[in-house]
Amino acid sequence: MRKLFLLSFITLNCSALLAQSSTYWQQHVDYKMDVTMDVKNYQYKGKQELVYTNNSPDTLKKVYYHLFNNAFQPGSEMDARIQSIKDPDARMVNKIKVDGKDVKESRIKTLKPNEIGYLKITNFKQDGIVASAKTVGTILEVTLAKPILPNSKTTFTLDFDGQVPVQIRRSGRNNVEGIELSMAQWYPKIAEFDFEGWHADPYIAREFHGVWGNFDVNITIDKDYILGGSGYLQNQNQIGHGYQETGVTVVYPKKTKTLTWHFIAPMVHDFTWAADKNYMHDVVKGPNNVDLHFLYKNSPKTMENWKQLEPLMVNVMDFYNKHIGDYPYKQYSFIQGGDGGMEYAMCTLMLGDGTLKGILGTATHELGHSWFQHILASNESKHPWMDEGFTTYVEDFALNEIAVKKEENPFKDNYEGYYKLVESGKEQSQSTHGDRYDENRTYSTQSYRKGSIFLSQLGYVIGQDNLAKTIKKYYQDFKFKHPTPNDIKRTAERVSGANLDWYLVDWTQTTNTVDYGIKEVRVDLGYTGKNTVITLERIGRMPMPIDLLVEYTDGTKESFYIPLRMMSFEKENPNPNIERTVLNDWAWAYPTYTYWVHTDKTVKKITIDPSGLMADVKQVNNTYEIK
Repeated sequence: MRKLFLLSFITLNCSALLAQSSTYWQQHVDYKMDVTMDVKNYQYKGKQELVYTNNSPDTLKKVYYHLFNNAFQPGSEMDARIQSIKDPDARMVNKIKVDGKDVKESRIKTLKPNEIGYLKITNFKQDGIVASAKTVGTILEVTLAKPILPNSKTTFTLDFDGQVPVQIRRSGRNNVEGIELSMAQWYPKIAEFDFEGWHADPYIAREFHGVWGNFDVNITIDKDYILGGSGYLQNQNQIGHGYQETGVTVVYPKKTKTLTWHFIAPMVHDFTWAADKNYMHDVVKGPNNVDLHFLYKNSPKTMENWKQLEPLMVNVMDFYNKHIGDYPYKQYSFIQGGDGGMEYAMCTLMLGDGTLKGILGTATHELGHSWFQHILASNESKHPWMDEGFTTYVEDFALNEIAVKKEENPFKDNYEGYYKLVESGKEQSQSTHGDRYDENRTYSTQSYRKGSIFLSQLGYVIGQDNLAKTIKKYYQDFKFKHPTPNDIKRTAERVSGANLDWYLVDWTQTTNTVDYGIKEVRVDLGYTGKNTVITLERIGRMPMPIDLLVEYTDGTKESFYIPLRMMSFEKENPNPNIERTVLNDWAWAYPTYTYWVHTDKTVKKITIDPSGLMADVKQVNNTYEIK
């Protein structure tokens, strides 16, 4: 049944890709890997066969592979970056004393030969012919034996020797919680080639980008270890450890010291696994009959928290299915490992010894990445805000939904973090490559918080119903593809009918800010009676449509909506319980906007954007109140 499902899954999704667009193309890979792990010295040997399909219109004469493990060596670019950045990641430095002062020293700089990470490639061939392969830092540059023509396939084979680094960043061994092997980015991984060209970024700090394809992986390891990771285990009844089917006897090979775990992962762009001798392993049925695996340490406190986590994650997956689209695979694994929390294909590696609240937040965020990165596979190296920001948005949305006490604005912390960054003067454009930020704090706020605001503020701009429809259509149109920033913008335009190029440009390609204020309020007595004259001003460069709430001394309220001219759009009333008047539009070039409220009532309070979803960086002038 499993193999039949896999074949149908691959066939249907490949057909969907072809049907959706006759001009869109993306490369495809089929990996076969056999790896043997020596748990005594944390070294491993492997063979890889990769069938590469060139769906591009280009003839390729070179290809590139990522060798991520090579970053964990003294003198690497990652080592240099840790030493030069103002606020290095605390997980990657040691605190030492130099002349009586506290100094942060790169942990990579001090690694011994048996502690470093490496990937060494030998015997590289293309269709059986030796090709020239040269290692340059974390990249393998391959000059092909023969060009790969458009719409053709070729087969690469290679041998690799690896060493797992002492736990530093995402991958490694013996992490702070005692998990022995976190095997992320552990194999030679071919770089992505798309309409922009090759994305052979050196591994300096953060994010990844991969080629869609299928993985067939055999991992041979000491029989006492329990594994979890990407894909579907094919030989459950030889493995045991909670993977075997109910009522079926586990059959171990006789007199063996090792077991070979066989995984197949269809239509993914990465393959990750973790291993430890002391994992507990639970399987819980999730929505749509998805198996949710939980692998965690068998200490009492950890077990208690993870047991409570399990039904909560069923609810979170159900929320994501309803608000984004159905999770397309039949398994997902929450694995204690790594050095914080990081998303991978069909699984996450995450710390697990903290509080239940902290573990729930991490698990909810990383599961959200299954939609925003591992199904909607944007280039998170170039556009980290697309995956981190959108995931932060749905994480906050989901956690608020399942909370006992719900917040009126669950995204409030994201706005406050963004405002602090703007005030610091250290903001950089979101078009900055993930590795190029001056400080880690700036990267984090721009990617997670401002990236989340892209969606929550978009709901303010086009309306919450249109935002909800946009997210679902974006998922349906671009799943198993590599969407770009323009794709989410165009999806929102198709759903709403609004023109939104200004929104994408100002918010993601500049550091322009939203800043509106109430400049003047006066009362005029004229032939038509009492008129309250309200003048607004645009102070920041970024334009916005304006929602305005007017409250009167008699307790009544009414709202006013000022469309933004360049949008050519009128938003639905976000609060139908309050009568709304749509005013003339406001063009960006005019710094002020004046209108008259014809009423005998006395104004008590005027508020720009009562929802708090417009990211106005200086809100002190957003309210006028008569005390």
